[in-house]
Amino acid sequence: MVRTDIEIARAARKRPIQEIGAKLGIPADALIPYGNDKAKVSAAFTGSLGGRPDGKLILVTAVNPTPAGEGKTTTTVGLGDGLARLGHRAVICIREASLGPCFGMKGGAAGGGLAQIVPMEEMNLHFTGDFHAITSAHNLLAALIDNHIYWGNALGLDSRRITWRRVMDMNDRALRDIVCSLGGVANGFPRQTGFDITVASEVMAILCLASDLADLQRRLGAIIVGYTSDRRPVTAHDLGADGAMTVLLKDAFQPNLVQTLENTPAFVHGGPFANIAHGCNSLIATRTALKLADYVVTEAGFGADLGAEKFMDIKCRIGGLSPDGVVLVATVRALKMNGGVGRAELGAEDVAAVRAGCANLGRHIENLRGFGVPVVVAINHFDGDTEAEIEAVRAYAAQYGVEAIPCTHWAEGGAGTQALARRVVDLAGESAAFSPLYPDEVPLFGKIETIARRIYRAEEVLADARIRARLQQWEEEGFGHLPVCMAKTQYSFSADPNLRGAPEGHSVPIREVRLCAGAGFVVAICGEIMTMPGLPSQPAAQAIGVNEDGQVDGLF
Repeated sequence: MVRTDIEIARAARKRPIQEIGAKLGIPADALIPYGNDKAKVSAAFTGSLGGRPDGKLILVTAVNPTPAGEGKTTTTVGLGDGLARLGHRAVICIREASLGPCFGMKGGAAGGGLAQIVPMEEMNLHFTGDFHAITSAHNLLAALIDNHIYWGNALGLDSRRITWRRVMDMNDRALRDIVCSLGGVANGFPRQTGFDITVASEVMAILCLASDLADLQRRLGAIIVGYTSDRRPVTAHDLGADGAMTVLLKDAFQPNLVQTLENTPAFVHGGPFANIAHGCNSLIATRTALKLADYVVTEAGFGADLGAEKFMDIKCRIGGLSPDGVVLVATVRALKMNGGVGRAELGAEDVAAVRAGCANLGRHIENLRGFGVPVVVAINHFDGDTEAEIEAVRAYAAQYGVEAIPCTHWAEGGAGTQALARRVVDLAGESAAFSPLYPDEVPLFGKIETIARRIYRAEEVLADARIRARLQQWEEEGFGHLPVCMAKTQYSFSADPNLRGAPEGHSVPIREVRLCAGAGFVVAICGEIMTMPGLPSQPAAQAIGVNEDGQVDGLF
């Protein structure tokens, strides 16, 4: 009988978190336990690691996601376990789960089968409270803005030019655009605003990109919340909010240590989405892991056109990181869908569709190689895959001089990634020549065009005069050196989620741009992408509950 992911996770033989920390040389007094199986690593300890050499940094990314599934997190976990089985000191670094997708349609974010991080239920629910702290810090700033205006508005904020919205960690389309402060004088001055999901918050991005508490507060203070009537920016520091926000985030800023089913250490910290934010776990967790391990296996959200590009151009640029190798995850099923096969027909062998869908794989290989980092393809194996289909993927990847390795980690855990782990060790031993896609001095619109043309293979970027003028204004204000974070559908290289494969010559429409001065990037919102998702017609929440044994049912 096949066990479900949650049944496997509940049967896990977890070790006390102090033992997991000891594998990395973390003393027990540097851990702040949250029960027996998870802990935060103290700021004092992470701050003491600066003089140590770094291990090898391996990024796991994927082809564009499809309803057939790719298993990027599962592969990240399986590869970490595989490296540990080879005798290497390995650490996995992934993001925390947002409640919105868990109760919407995506489900959990801890891996699957025998390649999971535990405790799975806690990780996919409240975990150590980091997202709640980020939500509270963000909304404290929002409250201080309206309070400042209510009590005289000494800074002269123009209520029509307030850019700071509120957030919550749940999908709720009804809150995308709202009017607040109705009900009379005592409730303040009515204005139009809205909500984003917490993972799109600039506070989330700041927590994930700050190097220490002092840098965290500096970045929080640099947040631009709006403008005066003569277009002067007003910051969180101007409002005196940065100190209190830092206090709310002080504990959340410390990385969370947990373990895999095979007791490999894992840092799970931060959680920006890659389709509307920069899609990587926290810089402090990655840096800490690099000081403690031989190999750090991390992932970036969604396909390589989003998560990997932002990992290279935002996280590595800001954090001074240089990846040693990239694992590009694909499944036969996903490639069939990119080749035009419907979900109901995925069970039948279709080598021609696999070959057609490999165009998506090839595009990602080309893009990743453009960063100067060696690549290997991991074929995440499903039971229905045939040898002919797998061979088609291998042969296609070989045309690019890249090895494609079948992996059975879902069914076998780390034992199913041994060949991949050995190849990753070989890749990491090669001399990578990492370079971001564009230099800092390229103008902001030029950076958008560079990503659109070189990564998406677009013919043009559509942006009206208002958007172009705003980008130019930010350059004049000293923000022209910032990287760009593209908010775009994850399902396609284009802005059309239904355009699969490897389209070329399309247009990328820019609907809106946002300056995240504290995080250190400019967001370009493309097409119909939303920073506050909605729930599907049948939300996962409708099947979730507590059974008679007090256990959660339906979440996974």
